[in-house]
Amino acid sequence: MNLEPSAVIVVMKPDASQDQINHMVSHIRELGMTPQVIIGKFQTVIAALGQERTGLVEELEPGAGVEKVLPIMAPYKRASAELKTERTVVKALDLEIGGPRIAIIAGPCSVESEEHIVRMAQILKQRGAQGLRGGAYKPRTSPYSFQGHKVDGLKMLAAARAETGLAIVTEVMAPDQVDVVVEYADVMQIGARNMQNYNLLQAVGEARKPVILKRGMCATMDEFLLAAEYILDRGNPDVILCERGIRTYEEHTRFTLPLATVPFLHEKTHLPVIVDPSHGTGKARLVPPMAKASIACGADGLIVEVHDDPEHAASDGAQTITPQAFSQMLAECARIAEAVDRTL
Repeated sequence: MNLEPSAVIVVMKPDASQDQINHMVSHIRELGMTPQVIIGKFQTVIAALGQERTGLVEELEPGAGVEKVLPIMAPYKRASAELKTERTVVKALDLEIGGPRIAIIAGPCSVESEEHIVRMAQILKQRGAQGLRGGAYKPRTSPYSFQGHKVDGLKMLAAARAETGLAIVTEVMAPDQVDVVVEYADVMQIGARNMQNYNLLQAVGEARKPVILKRGMCATMDEFLLAAEYILDRGNPDVILCERGIRTYEEHTRFTLPLATVPFLHEKTHLPVIVDPSHGTGKARLVPPMAKASIACGADGLIVEVHDDPEHAASDGAQTITPQAFSQMLAECARIAEAVDRTL
């Protein structure tokens, strides 16, 4: 019989000593649970995670230095805001996601050539980006479409980082690609089609490098957060959730971009949340207004497709904005960011 996962939070007193914290960690291990220590500004909490068992609260609450023990009710234990009330901030070079500054990741859908990706990186950094996106491995609906330059594409991205200092964000599609992507990239991306590729989620969880996890096009919020749980459970705390639109009966956009996802996730999880208005709409003219709306509803960052010649882009030209449109969009987004007590 499969047992459901169980978890409690041991809230230590503000004046709990390190010896008391260490003792509680050891006690949790003795009970066959996995401890996770979270040090906050004012006090320390220890999560006890494992298979379902009765009497766990009563077992742990009498411990020295313990203020209280609370059960984590959400099915996603490590991702839950019940576990960690302070927001997680993920950093990669100068890219910071989850802090007061709204993170901007931009670049072409696909890496086309070293000369082009370096030029785009220089343009985008000058105009306000902190991260460079670009696909070296490209999951395409048709097997006859451009599939990316693969390892050569990763090397081109690394050359762009060497020129600009931008953090590299690129997709990894299979467990056997993780090692080589980690070698060249600063942030791994799990695409919508792979959100429930559990072997891949576990592999990036073991890689200990930041991960952007995109919501599957038909995924519920619980499914989305449980996918993040796979990564967190393997020891990688640096997970960024990305809303990129879902498939509905509507045809006026490529996908439907449900921005209520952003405040909902901020209620349910401590993980940062970014929005992809490029895939979310599929139409370049709709990207700037939906980017502004994303910031207004609390997004921690944007990931957008930008190309200096969208008409001739190797992929997704219809949803790709020009550098000029990107600059104008960021200027407008900056005013909205100020209105919601953020910076750009």
